[in-house]
Amino acid sequence: MSLKPLLGVLLLVVAALPVARADGSRLKDLVVVEGGRDNQLIGYGIVAGLAGDGDKNSEATLRSIANTLEHFGISIPASTLKSSNAAAVLVTADIGPFLKPGARIDVTVAALGEAKSLQGGVLFQTPLLGADGAVYAVAQGPVAVGGFIGGGGGPGGATVQKNHPTVASITNGAIVEREIPATVVRDGVVRLLLHQPDFATAARIADAVNAHFPGTARAQDAATVAVGLPAAFTGNEVSFIASLGAIEARPDTAARVVLNERTGTIVATAPVRLSQVAISHGSLTIKIASTLGVSQPGPFSEGGTTAVVPSTRTEVTEVKGGFQIVEEMPSVEELAKALNALGVSSREMMAIFQSLKRAGALQAEVVIN
Repeated sequence: MSLKPLLGVLLLVVAALPVARADGSRLKDLVVVEGGRDNQLIGYGIVAGLAGDGDKNSEATLRSIANTLEHFGISIPASTLKSSNAAAVLVTADIGPFLKPGARIDVTVAALGEAKSLQGGVLFQTPLLGADGAVYAVAQGPVAVGGFIGGGGGPGGATVQKNHPTVASITNGAIVEREIPATVVRDGVVRLLLHQPDFATAARIADAVNAHFPGTARAQDAATVAVGLPAAFTGNEVSFIASLGAIEARPDTAARVVLNERTGTIVATAPVRLSQVAISHGSLTIKIASTLGVSQPGPFSEGGTTAVVPSTRTEVTEVKGGFQIVEEMPSVEELAKALNALGVSSREMMAIFQSLKRAGALQAEVVIN
């Protein structure tokens, strides 16, 4: 057999594959296909075997235990039962798209009543319902608690607690009983939903798709890009969606400063800019000035061009009552570097950033957690 026909087919296959951009992200990391979403499930159940850490004879828990025993032909009045070893719980889970009956998913268990801990408990068989009231999965098994509580009976009533022992999880604790129908291609169109809606990102995604499948993509809004199914992929939609996921596009980043007052964390994106402003924090005065210089080629040089060269100068002084006008702050990075060099705490930096926003000098969205 000649290798030339085989080599020609291989070249055609390689040419049809999307070409990755070095500065972009895969579409599968930026978008989700409409129709292929997760769904939430919830159920009410009983966790037993809590060794005295359960509900203190809650009426709802007692009735639930009595109803459970009824299924096994044991009829006992709820008033004669005790629930110190059991707890009423809510069971929640997320079921992904395309999961078939028999697949397993993780569940989270949370106590509803007065239970002190779910440590060592076992969840009774619990149906998990969707928003339509239908049962899509069934959960059961021993729960795993990521914390503990101890010392409750010690002198003075001192206790030691780590995390929340009333919340637990069961890995692969639920079995899918019903598949949730998912349609990803509607009327010959695949709609890509952006994780972070942005007009610039949506336009870039459409351009990237059109570069590989000309005339198929159109950005409908900041959150949706509609892609028509090419005739060559009719009946082979999975391969087309896989090809879309491998295409790379460069997302646009919004100017945003995130302040977490609980942990003292500050995160600022690169596009954050500062306008002309004056800053005085305690006895610290910071001055950041940016100037533009001109670099010209030497006399009689060949091929030289005139270029504009930016220059940034940062000055930090510590005086009492000092207050100077900052001529220009080109970026938040310069301010952060100056504050870090002086040992300003994270909480002081947060106060400065919030004051800059209130003054209208910080050209970014401020998110406080």
